[in-house]
Amino acid sequence: MSQWISADDANAELIAAWLAEGAVVIVPTETVYGLAIKPGVASSAQRVYDLKARPRDFNLPVVIGAVEQLASLGVDFNDVARRLAGRFWPGPLTLAMGYRPDTPRPSWLAGRIEVAVRFPDMKLLRDVAVAGGPFLLTSANAHGTGAKNVAREAVDSLHGDVDYVIDGGTLSPTPSTIVNVRLSPAVIERMGAVTEADLEEFIEAGDVVREQK
Repeated sequence: MSQWISADDANAELIAAWLAEGAVVIVPTETVYGLAIKPGVASSAQRVYDLKARPRDFNLPVVIGAVEQLASLGVDFNDVARRLAGRFWPGPLTLAMGYRPDTPRPSWLAGRIEVAVRFPDMKLLRDVAVAGGPFLLTSANAHGTGAKNVAREAVDSLHGDVDYVIDGGTLSPTPSTIVNVRLSPAVIERMGAVTEADLEEFIEAGDVVREQK
């Protein structure tokens, strides 16, 4: 059985400790509910794939608590990424970045050509990442069923129990926007809470293009 905690009573240091122990935690974001785990813990990652019935070739995004934590990930925080981050971070924009060839990366990112990184507007999540380091976060729903903005719906969607549920009430139904800045020009891979109108200045400048279907 999952232990439920109100977001008003949640403690970032405690959540970080749970993740370090291998827990799987449902957390609220400024968009939809997510499944959080500590990177590098194989058993936790396997549980997430099983809970979502998701193929293992889908890599999990990373949450940071400060832009300075990007350096520890070895990512190529290029000019377009910096300008997008300056405009929309913290907030519901996920940036898919490549890696710098001259910078080491954590072992748990080995084999990836890129990593999706989010610097969320929700202070609780930023505080968790500051307390325990960057963590992995994916939407809390069974694969292919759509993101959930109510904690109970997220729980009921999954194929099994998580360890903890941080209930933040009814959230936005719209997920984060994903822009792949590894590509040039950058590509909008998923339109979400950051809208096309929000990105118009970047589109007009030719820095960002719409995904080609």
